[in-house]
Amino acid sequence: MDELRKLENVQKIIQMMESHGIISSSSNTHNASSLRFLADLALLLVAPCCELYIDAKCQLIIDHVPKFSHAFFEEALQCASEQGVEQMVNTGPLDCGDKIIPDPSKMGSEDMPMIGLDAMQRANSTLEDFCRSYFMFHKMDPHQPQSIFRYLPILSFTESYIYQLDNLNEKLLQPSTGKDRSSYREYSVEAKQSWELTSVRMMTNDPFRPLCILLQQHGLLTDRIREEFSSGVEYWSLERKLCHALGSKQENSLEDVMRAIHLKSFDYRVLNLLLYQLRGEKVNDMHMEFLSTSEFLVEVSDDLFDYENDVLENSFNILRMFSRIYGASAAPAMLAKVITEAEEKYDSLLKALEPELSLNYQKRCKEATKEGGKTSGPSLGTWIIPPVIEDEELYRSNVLNSKPSTVPEWNT
Repeated sequence: MDELRKLENVQKIIQMMESHGIISSSSNTHNASSLRFLADLALLLVAPCCELYIDAKCQLIIDHVPKFSHAFFEEALQCASEQGVEQMVNTGPLDCGDKIIPDPSKMGSEDMPMIGLDAMQRANSTLEDFCRSYFMFHKMDPHQPQSIFRYLPILSFTESYIYQLDNLNEKLLQPSTGKDRSSYREYSVEAKQSWELTSVRMMTNDPFRPLCILLQQHGLLTDRIREEFSSGVEYWSLERKLCHALGSKQENSLEDVMRAIHLKSFDYRVLNLLLYQLRGEKVNDMHMEFLSTSEFLVEVSDDLFDYENDVLENSFNILRMFSRIYGASAAPAMLAKVITEAEEKYDSLLKALEPELSLNYQKRCKEATKEGGKTSGPSLGTWIIPPVIEDEELYRSNVLNSKPSTVPEWNT
C-alpha cells in the first residue's frame, strides 16, 4: 500500500512538471528512469527539513548544485558503497536540533505519544475553528476537503494530545467533593491519590516530550514550536498557582494573570506554526502578531461568557483574577481598560492586513461569535461583563447543593 502511494505521488509530480513546462510530454529526451529521478528529487526538496523553507532550498540549489562535478559524485558513490547506500538513503529526516531522535522500535511507552477518544472529541471544535479561521492566512480554502484532510492527521493528533494534557490539568484544579466542598486541592488528596500523583508526574516531567519526538521524527519540530509547548506548560503551571491562590485566600499578581491570559491560546499558535512547516512556507510574523492579538481578545470574551462555569470548576478566568486583585467593584472597569487597549492594537494590525484577508477574517469572527451563542465580543464591537461573584465559595455551595449532578466527578 505504501509503495502504491509513493508511485501515485511520483505520477502527480511528473504531471505537475509537465503542466509547468519543466519537462515536455512530447519529448523523447526523458525515459522512465529519468522521469522517476526528477520526481524523486522534487519530492525530496518539498519534504520538511528542520526550518528550511522552499525559497531557502531553491537558493541553496542555485548556489551549490553547479559546483558539483562528476568526479565528486564518483567519490561520493565510493563512500556510500562502503557504508551501504540503502542505509544512507533511508536514514529519514535530518535532525537539526543536535538531539538524538529515538528509534521508534526501541522507544519505551513513556516516549510514545498516545491520545484517547475523549481528547479527540474535545479537540474537534478547536480544529474546525482553526481550519475556518486560520486557513485563509495560508491562502487555503477550508471548504475544500483535500485542503483539510491533507494536513489533518498531524494537526488533529497534536491538538488532541494538548487537550489530553489540559484534561489532566483540569482534574488537578477541581474542588474536592468531600465534606467541605468549598475547599480546594492543588495536587494530591487521599481519594484518587494514585491517579492524581500520576497526573502530577505527567504534568511536571516534560509533558510534551513524546509529542516533540513524534514531530521531530517527521521533520516538523522547530524552535518556535518548542517555545509554544513551553508556553503551554507555563500556562498550566500558572493556572494551578493562580486558582489555588483563589481557593486559599492568597494574593495573586497582575503580572502572572496577564502572562497566563496571553499564553492561553498557545495551541492555536502551535497548529499555525505546524501548518507553515507542513506546507514548507516561511512563517509570516505580521500575521502571527495579528492573530496573537485576536487570540487574546477571544480568550477574554470566552472568559466572560464562561465566567459562572469557571467559578464552579475553579478554572482560570481573567474576571475572577481581576476581582481578587482589584476587588469586585473595581474589577469590571480595570478589565474594560485592558480590553480597550487590546482593541486599539487589534484595529491597528487589522488595517495592516491585505484588504481581502482583513474582510474575510472579520466576516469569520462574526460567524464564530454568533455560532458560539454569544451576543457580545470583539467581532461585534460590544462587551458585556457579567456581575462579579464576590463570594465564590457560597455561590459554588449553593449551586452544588441545588444541583447535586453538577458535583465534579472523577473519571477512572
